[in-house]
Amino acid sequence: MTTRPPFALQQIDHVVLRVRDEAAMVAFYCDVLGCTVERRQDAIGLVQLRAGRSLIDLVPVAGKLGAMGGAAPGVEGRNMDHLCLRAEPFDLEAIVAHLQAHGVRIGDFGSRYGAEGEGPSQYLFDPEGNLVELKGAPA
Repeated sequence: MTTRPPFALQQIDHVVLRVRDEAAMVAFYCDVLGCTVERRQDAIGLVQLRAGRSLIDLVPVAGKLGAMGGAAPGVEGRNMDHLCLRAEPFDLEAIVAHLQAHGVRIGDFGSRYGAEGEGPSQYLFDPEGNLVELKGAPA
């Protein structure tokens, strides 16, 4: 017998990335992707970035929280497969030009399925090699 949970999931609240270079990651997510620093908790090693209605938390691997996760992400392993951020408007030429102007390593473009359905999707990489997907509205 299966039972339903006594709640309904609404959206991703936050994602936590363990990082080697906090300053480079804050600059990337703020300057390139448009996040803002919501708050810092330096005592425990946490920077929280606002991404629309969600948060992206950065935890330095050398900090109190980050050290609990073991070895730093690198060539042998990553913290996650990818992070997908819904982008509006989705103007591919403008997005690619913006990413190139910031020296961002750009991945594949394609039509991919997401929370709202099939739509345009551009992969890119943050300064520590994490795969990020910018996702547009369904076609």
